[in-house]
Amino acid sequence: MRRLHQTWVVIATLLTALSASAAEPDEAEIGRVLDALHQRASAADFEGYFDLYHERAVFLGTDRDEYWPLPEFKRYTRARFDAGTGWTYHPVERFVHVAGDAAWFEERLDHDRYGETRGTGVLLRTAEGWKVAQYNLTLPIPNDLFRQFAAEIAEHYGENAEP
Repeated sequence: MRRLHQTWVVIATLLTALSASAAEPDEAEIGRVLDALHQRASAADFEGYFDLYHERAVFLGTDRDEYWPLPEFKRYTRARFDAGTGWTYHPVERFVHVAGDAAWFEERLDHDRYGETRGTGVLLRTAEGWKVAQYNLTLPIPNDLFRQFAAEIAEHYGENAEP
């Protein structure tokens, strides 16, 4: 009986290792896609940048009005990239989670002017590889400063906010 138990422990350990290693190539590939996304944005490479997006992608920027389905985001980006102006964010830390043909990520980014920012999003596996379906760029606000910034944002938009 003990030998049977040991055999099952070995089988379970091997299956766990195999399933973990199967996700690792996806996580590495997703990391390469996200790295390329940042590099191509920095280089103002319009075609290369948008080759990494899913056809129904959405980009959410830091401003509350920056909800851009792909066609709108392309219009905004085209003008900037054609002028040779991209944006440069340097990944500091990234976590990737894969479940079948979907993946989500969180990444801490460094920007020369804005300091630490955060990117989160979703990628979908397609016949052409992993594609960004949603990207959300945010500026993390320390909890101790949240009320102050919330009041300033409300004032900016002409709204009432409790300080």
